[in-house]
Amino acid sequence: MSKENTWVSSFVSELADRIQIAARPGYLLKAEALRKMPYALEVLSYIDSEPHEKHISKYETDLLIYEQLESEWFPRVVIECKLGSVTTHDALTYSAKAATHKNVHPDLRYGILLGDWKQSPLPARLVRHGAHFDFMAAWQGSRARKDEWNRLIAVLKSEIEASCLLQDMRTNRKRSKARYSMLHRQLVMHAGAGRGSA
Repeated sequence: MSKENTWVSSFVSELADRIQIAARPGYLLKAEALRKMPYALEVLSYIDSEPHEKHISKYETDLLIYEQLESEWFPRVVIECKLGSVTTHDALTYSAKAATHKNVHPDLRYGILLGDWKQSPLPARLVRHGAHFDFMAAWQGSRARKDEWNRLIAVLKSEIEASCLLQDMRTNRKRSKARYSMLHRQLVMHAGAGRGSA
C-alpha cells in the first residue's frame, strides 16, 4: 500500500462522519477510499440503433464521496490525495483524470487534497495546471487541524449540494422543477495559518 493510500485510510472514516451534515433527507452519505470509477464508456457494437456491446474503463480514485438511496448510489465528489509534494506532472495527470471522470459523470465534483504541505500557499503549478479541479485544499500536517477540517467540510458540503443541483437540472423533467437563468462558478479563497493568513 502506498503512503498516500495509508494516509487516506487513516482519515476516511472521520471524514465520513463529518460529512453527514450535508446529507439530504432519506439519503446516506458515504466516503470510501480506493474506489474504482469509470472514466470511459465505449460502444463496441449496436443492435438496430441501440448500443449493444460496451466496454468500461476505470481509474482508482483516492477518495470517493457518494450518496446512497436504497440500492442506488450517486457519485458526488472525488478527492485526489497527495502527501508531501506535488509536481507539475502530478497536477497535469490528476487534472486530466478529473476531466475524464467528469465526461462520464457530468455532475461529479472533483478536488485535490495535499497533506504534509508545510509551504503556506497552494503551489502555483497546481493552480496553473489544475483546470479541471473544482477545489484544492492543503493540510499542514498529515492530520488536519480543527480549522482545516472545518474548511474542508464546508467546501465538501457546497460541492455535494452543487452535484445534486447539477443532476437535478439535467435529469428532472417535471414541469414544476426550478428554472434557472444563471450559473456562476464562484472562486473562493481561504488563507491558511502562517504567512498571509487573514
